[in-house]
Amino acid sequence: MSTMNYSEKIPNNVNLSEDRTLQRALEQWQPNFLDWWGDMGPEGSTDSEVYLRTAVSVDPQGWAQFGHVKMRDYRWGIFLNPGDAERKIHFGDHKGEKAWQDVPGEYRANLRRIIVTQGDTEPASVEQQRHLGLTAPSMYDLRNLYQINVEEGRHLWAMVYLLHKHFGRDGREEGEALLERRSGQEDNPRILQAFNEQTPDWLSFFMFTYFTDRDGKFQLCALAESSFDPLARTTKFMLTEEAHHMFVGESGVSRVISRTCAAMNELKTDDPAKLRAAGVIDLPTIQRYLNFHFSVTIDLFGADESSNAATFYSTGLKGRYEEGKRMDDHQLRGQTYRVLNAVNGQLVEKEVPMLNALNEVLRDDYIKDSVAGVERWNKVIEKAGIPFKLKAPHKAFHRNIGALSNVKVSPEGQVVSEVEWAQRQDEWLPSATDRAYVQGLMGRVVEPGKFANWIAPPVMGINRQPVDFEYVRFS
Repeated sequence: MSTMNYSEKIPNNVNLSEDRTLQRALEQWQPNFLDWWGDMGPEGSTDSEVYLRTAVSVDPQGWAQFGHVKMRDYRWGIFLNPGDAERKIHFGDHKGEKAWQDVPGEYRANLRRIIVTQGDTEPASVEQQRHLGLTAPSMYDLRNLYQINVEEGRHLWAMVYLLHKHFGRDGREEGEALLERRSGQEDNPRILQAFNEQTPDWLSFFMFTYFTDRDGKFQLCALAESSFDPLARTTKFMLTEEAHHMFVGESGVSRVISRTCAAMNELKTDDPAKLRAAGVIDLPTIQRYLNFHFSVTIDLFGADESSNAATFYSTGLKGRYEEGKRMDDHQLRGQTYRVLNAVNGQLVEKEVPMLNALNEVLRDDYIKDSVAGVERWNKVIEKAGIPFKLKAPHKAFHRNIGALSNVKVSPEGQVVSEVEWAQRQDEWLPSATDRAYVQGLMGRVVEPGKFANWIAPPVMGINRQPVDFEYVRFS
């Protein structure tokens, strides 16, 4: 097999060309990655030239190089944020010690598990979004989908680099397994359930990139605190790209709302049937999609009480969101946190050791951040003069993990019976009829500057280009 030119084919700042062992591992893995991309990457994209951002270094000038490139020829690079030779561990039992450059033997299994779980989400989302390009509402949106897809591919490279570099044969085997699992596949699914859900339409895609990629932000921020310095540096750079994914989601939902509000004012109606007849997505349907994606995503943070979370923190593998800004001892001994439980048909709070509640701490940080974006959507509705407010559901709503998975709760936080849940589920979550209607709107619009009827154009284009720029050149 011919040797790759690592500085050109794979932009990197980890001296790939000087590490023969790593070169051999990647020379075996890269063809399998390209085969996976060909099989499971964006359908029908192979020969398109797309106006993509490519990272070629970590400095501000290098991480955002724009230009038209064929999808398969995209240069997936490997980057770590600049290191600090004096960096100290700042939380957990090893607080004050020097950060680790190699994996401590006693934490090897847990670190590998953390990296594999994060790595598995990256190809999963590409698989979930595989067919969306066939129904893109505009060339602008198609380009954004493709940008997210290639960056999720780069984030997979980032995790596979860590596995190959620091975990030997075990890491190489895990790297191969990341390409073998498939989103939604019955016998070999992705690790986390939210990444086995379908993304069948663009409203789902925008909700996914707003809510579920925001989970990615919070998980990456927690890993960016890690005492294992290569993981911390890798995830810090990944966060620069994750911001765009959340922007696509927030602005996408905002544009759907804007178009709906315009139709409501044109037709002087809030009747969902009349609005559907006009080919837009009514606000109650948007609320049900919001309820679904919010609730599925907050399950990703895991059980409310978790001994694993306590172990990961105490051993220094995974910190809290913005650990350095918190005013406590960063070891949490003797501290408590309130979590929700269902007792005799009521939601009640109980105090538990904070170390065991760290999943809930991260979930609550995430919820606060998510709700802020929902309020920005409400400003669009308010500006249009429409008396309707979107709302994030109660965190106990539609939960399938932890203590709240055994109880049915309304979006307002009221415990309801199984019978009432069955009767009202279609009020609260997208029904088969809702999904069929939304999917029925999905038709490809790819003429520059043109947009599907159900979504408004963006305020501005990408990288100071006009909205009607030729973002995708079809062969």
